[in-house]
Amino acid sequence: VLENQDLKDSIKPQKVEFHSLNLNSTLHWQPGRAREARDTVYFVQYKVYGQSMWQNKDECWGIQHHVCDLTNETSDIQEPYYGRVKAVSAGTYSDWSLSCRFTPWRETVIGPPMVTVAHGNKSIIIRLQAPRSPYKRKRGSMIPMTNYYDLLYQVFIINNLLDEQHRVLVYEGKDKVIEIEDLRPGISYCIMAKTYVPMLDRSSAYSSRQCTML
Repeated sequence: VLENQDLKDSIKPQKVEFHSLNLNSTLHWQPGRAREARDTVYFVQYKVYGQSMWQNKDECWGIQHHVCDLTNETSDIQEPYYGRVKAVSAGTYSDWSLSCRFTPWRETVIGPPMVTVAHGNKSIIIRLQAPRSPYKRKRGSMIPMTNYYDLLYQVFIINNLLDEQHRVLVYEGKDKVIEIEDLRPGISYCIMAKTYVPMLDRSSAYSSRQCTML
């Protein structure tokens, strides 16, 4: 019995946690202390906080990898959820390993906007597109993150004659098309942007740099 308990403990999944980007939410875990045997498989369940019944995630029932996509199961993004995982190896079942409580709306990482840059004579025209969520409208188009969050765009300009760190915030707001005027011809300018959620006081990473020469 003790040996069996040792095996149960040694295969029990570790560090069960949700990772979420733009509401694409996956459950991740690490194998137990024992060196993972080839026959180790994992079983995933989830539930809304406060419910007594756990639901099986059929696509993650008896799998060998250490990640399970629960995006569709966590689509009510204001609700808090739990996930849990157990391992089976050599006919022995571990106990369940539980994640922390996960609320998609509050905890997802929001990515930067898509940025495209065109230039006029002495100006740059910037077009911004909010990240898309994984959820679709009835007609099939992807729902943008602006449906779920009050997002602001922060736009930064880098004059390439100056130091890379010399980013100047030139715009903050909701406009999707911005024109920056009175720039010097013959100089290369780069644009980067972030999304900012005032309610959560959280900014995304920077978008990739888009550069243009006037």
